[in-house]
Amino acid sequence: MIRALHSIKLDLPLYREGKVREVYKLGNDLLIVATDRLSAFDVVMNEPIPDKGNVLTQLSIWWFERTADIVANHLIAADADEIIARHPQLAESRDRWEGRAMLVRKTEPFPVESVVRGYITGSAWKEYRVSGTLAGEHLPEGLVESQRLDPPIFSPATKAIEGHDENITFEQVCAIVGLAVAKTLRDMSLRLYQRARDIALEGGVIIADTKFEFGVAEEGEILVIDEIFTPDSSRFWLRDQYEPGHSQQSFDKQPVRDFLDLLVAKGEWNKQPPPPPLPPEVVDRTSKRYLKAYELITGEPLRSLR
Repeated sequence: MIRALHSIKLDLPLYREGKVREVYKLGNDLLIVATDRLSAFDVVMNEPIPDKGNVLTQLSIWWFERTADIVANHLIAADADEIIARHPQLAESRDRWEGRAMLVRKTEPFPVESVVRGYITGSAWKEYRVSGTLAGEHLPEGLVESQRLDPPIFSPATKAIEGHDENITFEQVCAIVGLAVAKTLRDMSLRLYQRARDIALEGGVIIADTKFEFGVAEEGEILVIDEIFTPDSSRFWLRDQYEPGHSQQSFDKQPVRDFLDLLVAKGEWNKQPPPPPLPPEVVDRTSKRYLKAYELITGEPLRSLR
């Protein structure tokens, strides 16, 4: 296989490119390829994280298989042989995308992030601490930081092209996509979260919150798309370290955040591009955390692409 990749650059029509993924058009299908890029504080680091793209893709596939009975998804194929059988022109570039690519159905994404919060943390805690609300809607009194929310809360957000997404109310979602679609997105999101929360707990992982993207297929079916329940789309905590009343260590790119926070505290970085170089030991620790997250949730180690 191949080393960590900051970019893939296949000789195919580029459909869109995000901070981590490159999406290519293949007739009526799309090929989503996860690079090893990592962003922190909305800035993409120069150093790729080995196996990050592999983890994001394989963990999404694992979850798609375990949730397809309750919410349909866009996955067509992930096995390299199956993808090449459908699109033979991909054979020559196989070593660049195998393990990190999914062939999916093309959809028109909805312009909202469907967020579910099972614990009050992050931006939700910051707002609640000040006003007792989330996106302007009142929550029960007396909650403490990182407390479990029963039932989980559908907490949608805008899709920011740059910078952070902003929490919005359910009524605002209705104004964007219509009442019927908004109710469907809320119902699908909560069902997905509740299924995954219970599965992850068996491996000792708490899914504190997560976000989904949904899209509508050509025939009108609403599908969950992109990635689900990965360290990039979800906040993972270790169950045996969980203690409500303060912030928790996230089991994802925390080594990078910690390193960057030190630089910011010393006045050596202002959270703006260009990013500072990441030391090899920080890159390695981060890579191992992504691989460990996969193993804890699935119960099986993931073969490294290194």
